[in-house]
Amino acid sequence: MAIGDTCTAGRNVSALSVDAARLLAVAAVARVSGTERLALEDACGRVLADAPRARTNLPPFDNSAMDGYAVRIGDFEGAGPYRFRLSERIIAGDTRPVHLEKGTAARIFTGAPIPKGADAVIMQESVTRRGNVIEIATPPRLGLNIRREGEDRRQDEPVLPRGLRLTPPRLALLAAAGLADVPVHRRLRVGLCSTGNELRNPGQTLDHGQIYNSNRVMLRSLMAEPWIAMTDHGILPDDPDAIRSAIRQASASNDIVISSGGVSAGEEDHVLDALKREDATLEVLKVAIRPGKPLTIGRVGRALFVGLPGNPYAAAITFLQIARPALRKAAGLLEEIDNWIPAVSGFDYSRKVGRREYLPVTWDERDALGRPILRRLDRGSSASLGPIALAKGIAVIDPDVGRVLPGSSLQVEPLLCS
Repeated sequence: MAIGDTCTAGRNVSALSVDAARLLAVAAVARVSGTERLALEDACGRVLADAPRARTNLPPFDNSAMDGYAVRIGDFEGAGPYRFRLSERIIAGDTRPVHLEKGTAARIFTGAPIPKGADAVIMQESVTRRGNVIEIATPPRLGLNIRREGEDRRQDEPVLPRGLRLTPPRLALLAAAGLADVPVHRRLRVGLCSTGNELRNPGQTLDHGQIYNSNRVMLRSLMAEPWIAMTDHGILPDDPDAIRSAIRQASASNDIVISSGGVSAGEEDHVLDALKREDATLEVLKVAIRPGKPLTIGRVGRALFVGLPGNPYAAAITFLQIARPALRKAAGLLEEIDNWIPAVSGFDYSRKVGRREYLPVTWDERDALGRPILRRLDRGSSASLGPIALAKGIAVIDPDVGRVLPGSSLQVEPLLCS
């Protein structure tokens, strides 16, 4: 929706559910254009832009899955035990074309190529060896302990789908498939700014009425991803013209602009007025979430704009639950984060219904089903940082739940940085 003609436009709209706000934020964002090719060693954490194809079969040849003895199934005739003379010794990296003679076995090591004619490998712990002769009690099954050529990936087959974040195991798979470099999306350009005359950076001297800017380091840390290129536009004063100018400049040079503070309905909250004067189109103005009801998401020119609350806990929750999915889509990521796990309440908590609430929690015990038994940390206000700093996770309470009793089922999202 476009901002209306009054400077209070959007401030009296009804609150959206968290899920609806998240969907609108994701829908409002455009995926980045532009790709680059990176060597595998430089691509960790980046977003795969296309589905690279294997340059070889993986594995490229039949090979042994363990140290043992390669045998022919057809040589196991009659009742055991079975004895075989060792005719070959094959190690990993052996490039000889080896043919296993009928009635013999080959000493073979993990990763070594299977000799022609062999169709099973028996682990060395299951074999009795006396000099150059081995004894086996029972016949093996066909294909035992053999890794077949191409069983992981076939040549020219896609190795990974596009839109994945390149993790160390995924890079290892690409390397094993013969790829030296990969196409990745360019980094998502994100501009960050804080608003408020009261803000000072840590290390500066505080005058009466001033506070240190904690949102800056928190949001920078939450967005410290290889697929994000961050530009910090600093602290903006509570001045409509200054905020408007900063938003205009930031939206012209970034894919996404994120601000904290100034999105509520106070006389000194100027972000919405600045957006109005920049002809912004907004999708989200209020969300039924605690903490963090004032939240602004929309578009300014070509950029997505995310106006987070100024209170630190509220800024963290609204970023994680609503803004982060939009950033991931913009970066080209197709995988969705789903860290929620079942838990059980270890506390009694009464509250007003109507908003989905996120509580900082910790746990030291689990119930008989293995679910964490949650302890609620002091909720405090949306400006409180102590509880979330000590939390192991964030528990969610649905909007229609007015009281949480000990033993109630809950969902909790672990904080990976805790």
